Amino acid sequence: MDVANLRGPFSPAEVDGFLDDAMIPMRLATVGPTGWPLVVSLWFLRHGDEILAATRPTSTLVAFLNQEPRCGFEIAGDDPPYKGVRGRAEVILDDNAGGPVLELLLMKYQGDLSSRLAQTLLARASDEVCLRLRPRSMVSWDFSARMSGTTEGSP
Repeated sequence: MDVANLRGPFSPAEVDGFLDDAMIPMRLATVGPTGWPLVVSLWFLRHGDEILAATRPTSTLVAFLNQEPRCGFEIAGDDPPYKGVRGRAEVILDDNAGGPVLELLLMKYQGDLSSRLAQTLLARASDEVCLRLRPRSMVSWDFSARMSGTTEGSP
């Protein structure tokens, strides 16, 4: 990931590896016209210097991003040792890439396109919108070393 403003222990190559290997959803935060935030979880994949996701064009998320394309995002697991990447990005909505990106997401998270979920989603894939996140700043963290001596239930 080529982000000019990258902080934290991960190198750009380590950020790429983390994003490529992560099998967890991305949390995406936007602000709507009323000023209230919206946080959604989305499957994602890294494609070069972008983070891609897909959603329905009628979603509240798309409505918010049409009004304000800036967002915050976080990709981090809920289980120790805690590590992850968060940042700020500008989102470009791409009406032409939603279907192909959805197929890639299904392959990443489901392993194939034959499941009932995959078939349901693919039936309307031509109407999906691709979210192209272009990170402007990112922060990584990795608490593995300082958590290495802990056991479950200990403080």
